[in-house]
Amino acid sequence: MRIMGIVGWSGSGKTSLVTALLPVLRRRGLQVSTMKHTHHRFDLDTEGKDSWKHREAGASEVLVVAAHRWVLMHENREAPEPSIESLIERMTPVDLLLIEGFKTHPHPKIEVHRRSEGKPLLVGGDPHIVAVASDEALPDLPVPRLDLDDPEAVADFILAWNPGQPIYK
Repeated sequence: MRIMGIVGWSGSGKTSLVTALLPVLRRRGLQVSTMKHTHHRFDLDTEGKDSWKHREAGASEVLVVAAHRWVLMHENREAPEPSIESLIERMTPVDLLLIEGFKTHPHPKIEVHRRSEGKPLLVGGDPHIVAVASDEALPDLPVPRLDLDDPEAVADFILAWNPGQPIYK
């Protein structure tokens, strides 16, 4: 399974790039999955629903199944956040896994950079950033600069990046 990360500061447009890339990659015939890291608490469940009651009562995992979708919710409880490797192992293999966030993990990544955010580039301190997708010209980059507003070109880069070398195992 090929893996490419999408990293950047909060508000830079990481999710916008991922959601623009998905239909482009699907039109090209690829099966694509995503993984997103967040620093915020979140809940997919609704208080009072049966699945919520199962978790509140102490279930380690709750699997909710319907005809159109299933969701496995795993409670970390006192356990630490799982490693990215263990999370990848749980995923069904696809052609490409796009990982949003996990910016300190050593997998290949495209940095999303917007001039309007006024944040410094990450690329100088991370040898795993293989390109920068930006809405401005960035002279003297050590990696290719991609047009943030051209998801076709970003998809081309992802699919061509080091074709003779596995992206991640």
